[in-house]
Order: sequence, then structure tokens, then C-alpha cells
Amino acid sequence: MTPTMTALELLDDIDDPFDPRPSVDIAAATAAARDLLAALGADLDAPGVAETPARLAAAYSELLTPRPFKLTTFPNDEGYDELVLARGIPFSSLCEHHVLPFVGVAHVGYIPGDRILGLSKLARIVELFARRLQVQERMTVQIADWLEEQLQPKGVGVVLEAEHLCMSIRGVRLPGSRTTTSAVHGLLRDDGRSRQEFFALTTG
Repeated sequence: MTPTMTALELLDDIDDPFDPRPSVDIAAATAAARDLLAALGADLDAPGVAETPARLAAAYSELLTPRPFKLTTFPNDEGYDELVLARGIPFSSLCEHHVLPFVGVAHVGYIPGDRILGLSKLARIVELFARRLQVQERMTVQIADWLEEQLQPKGVGVVLEAEHLCMSIRGVRLPGSRTTTSAVHGLLRDDGRSRQEFFALTTG
């Protein structure tokens, strides 16, 4: 490994997976969950509720912890220069304002440069940015920016469609309403034909 290696070469050079997991203190989270539930009037001595603080801490730990993975890329030996698109990638995340889920699908595409990506990794990248306290707009941009930085493609496009429980079960209480966000870079932003193709495929 030399000091002049690119980020992509570094990724290909390591054996260890990319591990984005945060440090979680389950004991402290359980104690905090117990205090919160008690403050909300829950009877923590009731049958079936005594273990709820621990279950709550474990559940949120899972929802906020993406799985480690290696960003597997391959040389684009055939010079493929058309859109690669994974549609309908399911995801769930937690709204950072109310810590309630928003659930939906991601459509992620790119036009390859020198490297192509293992297709399963598109779903892993969505999970990477979903498993944290989020807002949908930021998550959309983060996925697109990360792919552009790590893969250096000719173009990147991301569309997220999601229902937010903070709108569905509280506040305005509009179940079934969905929010759509998008982020595009490179040819998918600047070239009209490529941009039209991407949005036609993600909304079709």
C-alpha cells in the first residue's frame, strides 16, 4: 500500500469490512428507558412490562446500528457506460425529531466510471445511512454524496419515497401520505437525456 493510493484502491486493498457501528451502552440505555417509561406513567411492575426497558434499549440499538460490509468494486473492463439502477430497496429509519420510524423504498442508480459496484452493496449503503437518527432529505444527499466520493462514477442518482409515522400517527395524522426526495450528481444532473431516463425508471 503506497501513500498515493486512491480511496477506491484502499478499499480494495483491505480485508476487514467497513464497520460503521456506533458504540452502544445497553445498560445506560436500559436505565434511561426505564426512567422515560416511568415518567410517562407506565407501571414497570406490571406483568409483561418489567423487561420492557431492556427490550426498548435493544430495539433502538438494532435500529441505529448498520451492519458492517466491504464496499466491493470491480474494474469496468467492458467500458459499460449506461445507467445501473436498483429499484425498490426497502429501508426504515428513525426521524431525529420524534424518534419515530419512517419507512419506504430507495431507488439508487449510477453511470459507471472506471469501477462497477457489487449490486448488493447499493442496499448496504442505503442501510448505512438509514440506521441512525435521520431526516429524509439529508439521508438522500448522504447516499448520493457517499457513492460519488467512493465510486467516482460518471453520474449518481438517488430517490427516496417514505411514509413518516410522525405524520401518520401524531400531529396532522395523515396515514398513507408519502414524501419523495431526490439527489443527482454528474451526468444524471447535467445531461438531460440521462436525467430523464433516471427519473422515468424510478417513477415508472
